[in-house]
Amino acid sequence: MSLGVLNNLSAVYAESNLNKTSASLQTALQQLSSGSRINSGADDAAGLSLVNGLGANSAALTQSETNSTEGVGLLQVADGALSQVTSLLDRAVTLATEASNGTLNTSQAAAANQEYQSILSEINNIGSTTTYNGNQVFTGSTVDIYTGDSSSKGGSLDSLYFAKLSSSSLGDTGGTVVQSTDGYFYDLSKDTSGTLSTSATAADTTSGTLSFTVTTATGATSTYYTTAGLTVSALMSQINALNLPGVSASLETASAAGFTSSSSTYTGKDLSDVGLEISNTNANVTISGTLGDSDTSASAASGYKNNGATTSISYQFATGGDTRADLSTTDLSTSSNAQAALQKINEAITYVSAQDGYIGAQINTLSAVSTVMSTQQENVLSAQNAIQATDFASVTSDMSKYEVLTQTGIAALAQANSVQQEVTKLLQ
Repeated sequence: MSLGVLNNLSAVYAESNLNKTSASLQTALQQLSSGSRINSGADDAAGLSLVNGLGANSAALTQSETNSTEGVGLLQVADGALSQVTSLLDRAVTLATEASNGTLNTSQAAAANQEYQSILSEINNIGSTTTYNGNQVFTGSTVDIYTGDSSSKGGSLDSLYFAKLSSSSLGDTGGTVVQSTDGYFYDLSKDTSGTLSTSATAADTTSGTLSFTVTTATGATSTYYTTAGLTVSALMSQINALNLPGVSASLETASAAGFTSSSSTYTGKDLSDVGLEISNTNANVTISGTLGDSDTSASAASGYKNNGATTSISYQFATGGDTRADLSTTDLSTSSNAQAALQKINEAITYVSAQDGYIGAQINTLSAVSTVMSTQQENVLSAQNAIQATDFASVTSDMSKYEVLTQTGIAALAQANSVQQEVTKLLQ
């Protein structure tokens, strides 16, 4: 090999390897100091994406566990109130039984009736003053407890129903607990032989109308209708403005609405079709009607049922309404009145027990949900740790290797520089 001074190739090689070693040493030191194997996208782009996703899951699961615990607290408040009502009704049974006996004189019967009326007043008081976090509990409406892992398919709602509580409305029975994932997708795009030709937009004009029928605890129904000829955007606003619990509207593709190529109700359709997605997790709301898109000549769709909505566990009222007891018109002023009241008090105890049974079942449900969230959280953290955490044994070994290579690299670079100085001896 000829001698030259234009390029010190040995020094270039030594410097290149020294730079690589220094970079590897810096990475090892960063992993050791941070405790994390992935400190930037350059370390592991795919791993960082997965870790960030798991981090979001972990945060959602942590809060979901808190949500379910708060739901249990709300239910326990209601359970305690109903237990007190049952105790008051037990006392009312004693008074009514006593007043039914013809041996009481007028003043004694009046005293029994006075105490009985006080019991009814206290039941009214419990119904109106029982609160959780400053909100009245027994309102005759629902409270949604949301749990999930932040993914579109990992969320669920436990819709808790708290019947009104007063002397005229005691207990609640007849309804059922149902699980629902109902949703409707109205395809507003023109689809020809599986090929999307014209896509719907929020500015398109719709044809047809939809109706939303809401059943109340008394069995009464109210129906709300949308206005024909609205734009898609205005129609969504009108639906969302109804503020129906569990019902919401949005513009989605069929794929985003939860359909797949194997969805039986959407066979032959293009998953990129755009339409109106109406989520409905309320078992007491029925959606019907047809909807089309005038701007894309899409045929009117009656709504493809899908599982895109959040899974919910909700209370569905009995056909014709739930059953309750009314003690507001009862009294113990006479023996016959007391006997009539006694029968209604027994009914009230039965209905309150049924309501309390529902509350107790929901406590067990949310407690189970909390346990599931906790277990899932542990597993997510374990997976996240396995991907992200620094392997100290391996990285420490690498650090020692890179420290040695750094020292030898510096020595090699110095040697390469000194070797080229030998050329000057040829000029002497």
